[in-house]
Amino acid sequence: MRHATDRPPPLTPEVFAHLGEGQVAYVREVKSEDLGHLVPDAPAVPPGVRLWALVGATGTPILISDDRDTAIAGAEENDLVMVALH
Repeated sequence: MRHATDRPPPLTPEVFAHLGEGQVAYVREVKSEDLGHLVPDAPAVPPGVRLWALVGATGTPILISDDRDTAIAGAEENDLVMVALH
């Protein structure tokens, strides 16, 4: 029988925050009105434009495109594993 003391120590918040970094990404739709929150130095985009963001495991945007397939291709080009978020 295993005891609680037999378990490895839990991940620290710092280690947990970087799990999958450089390995995992997801694609999500972004409204052009919200682009400035995701990428503060992004150029102005007219309201109502549908954009797609390739986002790394830590929440850092890797690529922004107006085409979903281009964002997915960005993951493949960077050897990132795509994950689904629900």
